[in-house]
Amino acid sequence: MSSEAAKSTIQMSSASVPLVHEVEVLDEAGRRKLTHIPGERSLTIYLDRREVVTLMTLGSAPEALVLGYLRNQRLVESPDDIESIQVDWETDSAAVKTRRSTVDIDALTSKRVVTTGCGQGTMFGGLMEEMAEIRLPDGPKLTQEAIITLVENIRTHDTIYKKSGSVHACAVFEREGEHGVRLLHFIEDVGRHNAVDSISGLMWLDNKPGRDLVFFTTGRLTSEMVIKGAQMGIPFLLTRSGVTLMGLELARKTNLTILSRCSGKHFEIYNAPERVVFSPKSQ
Repeated sequence: MSSEAAKSTIQMSSASVPLVHEVEVLDEAGRRKLTHIPGERSLTIYLDRREVVTLMTLGSAPEALVLGYLRNQRLVESPDDIESIQVDWETDSAAVKTRRSTVDIDALTSKRVVTTGCGQGTMFGGLMEEMAEIRLPDGPKLTQEAIITLVENIRTHDTIYKKSGSVHACAVFEREGEHGVRLLHFIEDVGRHNAVDSISGLMWLDNKPGRDLVFFTTGRLTSEMVIKGAQMGIPFLLTRSGVTLMGLELARKTNLTILSRCSGKHFEIYNAPERVVFSPKSQ
């Protein structure tokens, strides 16, 4: 399926809300000043008029968030199964209408795991058991120069975090040439699980496979983040934060390369280091 065909199959709203708000505060000297804080709104997803979940979100890419959430929770099998996604901020709701569905939603939603995601993420069904079937192929390679370029790109990117703080960012890059990377999507949200779901939704719309992609997050790599990376088929997960034990164990089982503490030229490889090509001068 071409990317244009994938995009044209879903009727999507283009809902928007202010992402940053100006408020008045008092500093330590009792002086009044204006500062900025990120927005946070509830968004209830309805799948064929059935309430599925309420997410707390910044609202930067709500339609992509809904699509990615449905994808990662396996509540729909393909973008072609969805007729429309309509987000309405007056009612804080997202109405999803499907063309067809072969998913047993009752069976999936009967088993629920509250994760460590900010704002309490949720995973439905036997997702942990299904991870045993995912094993990413060996390769491709990522050079040390490309890693440094990627981290610098994130550092200099214009972000809501720089203005207001209190948000997480996720980005996906495509490997380009021998040492380059190209930014495809950058999403910020109040929870890192929302940001990764939004990117997953955009990838699904573009019919973009994960093999040649590199995923970066400002948040820690928990089991939830590793699961979603493996689901997207992305072999590289990078973070400027840390890694949990379950996240590392799942990375080992799925053959996913994890880089942690990525800052400047520094990084630590926790799993599958054979995919990283070091520059001669670093040896």
